[in-house]
Amino acid sequence: MIKVLAFVNLPLNLTMSKQSAGILLYRFDDKQLQVFLVHPGGPFFRNKDTGAWSIPKGEFLDDEEALTAAKREFEEETGRAIDGKFIGLEPIIQKSGKKVFAWAVEGDIDHNTIFSNTFEIEWPPKSGKKQTFPEVDKAAWFDTDTAKLKINRAQVGLINNLTEILKPQS
Repeated sequence: MIKVLAFVNLPLNLTMSKQSAGILLYRFDDKQLQVFLVHPGGPFFRNKDTGAWSIPKGEFLDDEEALTAAKREFEEETGRAIDGKFIGLEPIIQKSGKKVFAWAVEGDIDHNTIFSNTFEIEWPPKSGKKQTFPEVDKAAWFDTDTAKLKINRAQVGLINNLTEILKPQS
């Protein structure tokens, strides 16, 4: 006997990896390229630094334009709207399999005045107590060498891509 499996009306997101969109904000300080990174909030990243930072980014669904999602996520994670000439970067794949679409844009932001949206989780685990944490607990500007140490390893490719694009200008 042959068994036939039918998958009818399966949502696309069951068969596809998650995807994120983000913004790699950059500036030149005394002709040195700097990039803006954020540090994830919450208890899991409290004592992590090297390899824990990220571009401001977040997940989006297939029915949303990726650049629109990237702008939204930047504002949610920094409290600041972003505009300018967006430069598409080569997407990267993180260790989890998540595909990250990113755009670079030149601009400036005071990293000391950002404010982020929040999330709630049970903390400590199995305590029955809910705690609220900021999605991003801090932000900073880094030169590209330092940024490559601080950022999630898979996202180094975004910095390399930006550096290549800007090479004739710097």
